[in-house]
Amino acid sequence: MKINYFIRNSIITIIVVSLISSPIYACTGITLLSKDGGVVVARTVEWALNDAQHNQLLVVPRNKEFKAQTPEGTNGKSWKGKYGFVTLTAYGQPYGPDGVNEEGLYVGVYYLPGFAEYAVYDKTKASKSMSVGDLMQWMLSSFKTVDEVITQLNNVIVVNVENKDFGGAALPFHFKIVDPSGSSKIIEIVNKGEVKIYDPYLGVITNSPTYDWHLINQRNYLNLSNSPNQQKVFGNYELNPLGGGSGLIGLPGDFTPPSRFVRAAAFTASCRPLSTSIDAVFESFRILDNFNIPLGAQMPSEKTPSDIVSATQITSSCDLKEKVYYYHTMWNRQVRKIDLKLIDFSAIKEQIIDDDANKENVIKDVTPLQSKKKKVTKK
Repeated sequence: MKINYFIRNSIITIIVVSLISSPIYACTGITLLSKDGGVVVARTVEWALNDAQHNQLLVVPRNKEFKAQTPEGTNGKSWKGKYGFVTLTAYGQPYGPDGVNEEGLYVGVYYLPGFAEYAVYDKTKASKSMSVGDLMQWMLSSFKTVDEVITQLNNVIVVNVENKDFGGAALPFHFKIVDPSGSSKIIEIVNKGEVKIYDPYLGVITNSPTYDWHLINQRNYLNLSNSPNQQKVFGNYELNPLGGGSGLIGLPGDFTPPSRFVRAAAFTASCRPLSTSIDAVFESFRILDNFNIPLGAQMPSEKTPSDIVSATQITSSCDLKEKVYYYHTMWNRQVRKIDLKLIDFSAIKEQIIDDDANKENVIKDVTPLQSKKKKVTKK
């Protein structure tokens, strides 16, 4: 018993130490389709290190001149953007968790620690090299379909570039890209630059391990059903369900990437029929509410940051058919939108949109007030 107690405490210590030493970046992504041809791509963004300013959105015009980074500086690939785009940011950097361009191409990045491994930098190939953040900007500014991106991926080399401005954290990412036709791919860069492409399973993505592992892990949940439990008879005993909510019983409920992947796939597969893309947008917010991480749930109290109120810093939902980017944040749960169709990307200047400057939730007061009757004085 003493040995088991020691082992248990050792495991708990290891878990706590890992939580303290690593930022929690537990993003979950889904895709929903609607009957009117809508394609809605949505995700949560978790970052429990500190306030990464994900609420600040960058608008980038057409024809911007880009110069990629390498470990030597800004001497990487050069290109001129064909398309304007809107992207979340992080720590003031010109890229962040996701973005969409004026043609409706969506690019999302998700943490892949322990598995993402970029190419070893070769200065003789600097003109083809870029950082992972540059890769995101290159895709958003250069292409309008998923097929175009995949065809051109072999013309760039993603190398590791340390970015101290990014909260001091490493940047091991994999990508989910989607276009308005519904075409979608998962892109992973592993084994010192090997590029692997996957078809998304029900449009779902989380974090480590690699995508092929998550697909195999789905086989452990073939018994899941959204049908409620039924009465069973054993001899003289009749056993009835305790109540509602027995559909999908056995669904993993923790915040690890494998569990979130299984939950996201189950909620996507069981999603109700959606008539329009705006229906899909708000259904995506409802589904992703199941993945919000309260700060204290995954962070020891003595390590809780003082400048954030939630590990889930922002949740976005992008309507690729209508080219509208929706989001709400940890500072303000009101849903806001950017309609890319109304932006003249040939004329607009690069700028930051920050609707959370006051860091205050908007509350609508609907309290009924009784009207006061005027007293009539008799003479």
